[in-house]
Amino acid sequence: MLLTITTTARPATDLGFLLHKHPGRVQEFGRSFGTATVFYPEAEEERCTAALLLEVDPIALVRSRGKSSPDFSLSQYVNDRPYAASSLLAVALADVFRTARAGRCTARPELAGTPLPLELRLPALPCRGGPELATRLFEPLGWEVDAQALPLDEGFPEWGDSRYVRLTLRGTARLADALNHLYVLLPVLDDGKHYWIAPDEVDKLIRAGEGWLAGHPERGLITRRYLGRRWALARTALARLAELGDETEEELEPAVEEDAPAGETAADEAAAAEAEAQGDAPQAEAAQDEATQQAPKAKPLNLRRREAVLAKLEELGAVSVIDLGCGQGELVGALLARPRFARVGGMDVSSMALTIAARKLRLDRMPDSKRARLTLFQGALTYTDKRLSGYDAAVLMEVIEHVDPPRLTALERVVFGRARPQHVLVTTPNVEHNVRYEFLTGLRHPDHRFEWTRAEFAAWATRVAGEYGYQVVFAPVGDDDPEVGPPTQMGVFTRDQRS
Repeated sequence: MLLTITTTARPATDLGFLLHKHPGRVQEFGRSFGTATVFYPEAEEERCTAALLLEVDPIALVRSRGKSSPDFSLSQYVNDRPYAASSLLAVALADVFRTARAGRCTARPELAGTPLPLELRLPALPCRGGPELATRLFEPLGWEVDAQALPLDEGFPEWGDSRYVRLTLRGTARLADALNHLYVLLPVLDDGKHYWIAPDEVDKLIRAGEGWLAGHPERGLITRRYLGRRWALARTALARLAELGDETEEELEPAVEEDAPAGETAADEAAAAEAEAQGDAPQAEAAQDEATQQAPKAKPLNLRRREAVLAKLEELGAVSVIDLGCGQGELVGALLARPRFARVGGMDVSSMALTIAARKLRLDRMPDSKRARLTLFQGALTYTDKRLSGYDAAVLMEVIEHVDPPRLTALERVVFGRARPQHVLVTTPNVEHNVRYEFLTGLRHPDHRFEWTRAEFAAWATRVAGEYGYQVVFAPVGDDDPEVGPPTQMGVFTRDQRS
């Protein structure tokens, strides 16, 4: 298997710093299934190419198989894996370029965050769905995609195309993002992995997909394939992506018949589920997955949270509301749908999020009467901004946990000290409830700087209320578990009339 990474950013040999692999050396890395070699076919100031060559040892691959998956056929020794990029290459890429994938570069820290002109080439890649699927997966990420189907036999063109493509990606991106795109999407295109898919694969997917997967139009298909159509894991991952993107789970998982590429149909899904039940997975787990499919869908937490905030705003009698950290505009849209909110504001630090919000809200086609009620703008909650003032209520919905703890005092001063709305609604995860998420390890989002217990949130909210002249009451959001509390906790601040 071969992957080449080329850049023309001068000096191009800085690619060696980013990959932590010197252009003047050939380096080998032993793996349980073969040997990965990194070398540089070209290393000039104007153009530099790094190559990752993975030589798969079929015997070693067979010997590394679990005892619960016996296979006495010849195909386990003679197959296409030594030649075609797949999850084997993805795993080798993740191991060999671990530091680069994490976006770290000790020697040149500024390089890690700099988008570079890149060209990625994979001469042979299994692609169940053909060149069209490769385009659907990579184009939304900003890549110029050149995917060419490889013939079964060049001497017999009438036999048609094989299931392999030659893939070239060109674009400008951070190297860490490019490597994470490949790490996730190579096994998705192949629609298979060479190892047993355990629950920790959900965390791997969320980490590698940070910043791009939640907003990808094919996120449902990517999640199902990456997790081997293990339904319980896929649903967990989709629910967590819904938390990241603040979208309902139904929107994240479109109907297969409408959105799946050629070759992935409902019949394929059923066959895959049956094969899984008869293969490596214990029957009890397969039965649990089937039960998960048949069980009625619970209302997603992000939707329940939005409904709780809207209900509280109406109860408080607010007429003008600003959503601080509005993201892609879901709460803003819900506020605009209620005529009682005569003035609606939305602020976010991310210009990309605001662009998506404008598109989702159909700002260019919004009726003038509704458009006159709306203000969207970019800003940071840690800096004083006069545009935040003049609203009856401000909402910080799942925002404070994304702020570094030393900067919380600046946020408090800006929102409670300077803007001073009559009401402030703050929601944040209850870390005690995390034990109820079966496959969750660590925090709920890779960008969370912290997650508070109920006591920690109450202590912070009480201190802030006392310091800035507010009263605060607390309300659960989601099912209030008698042992660990609700999944989300909400603090409702009301300004003291005397202050």
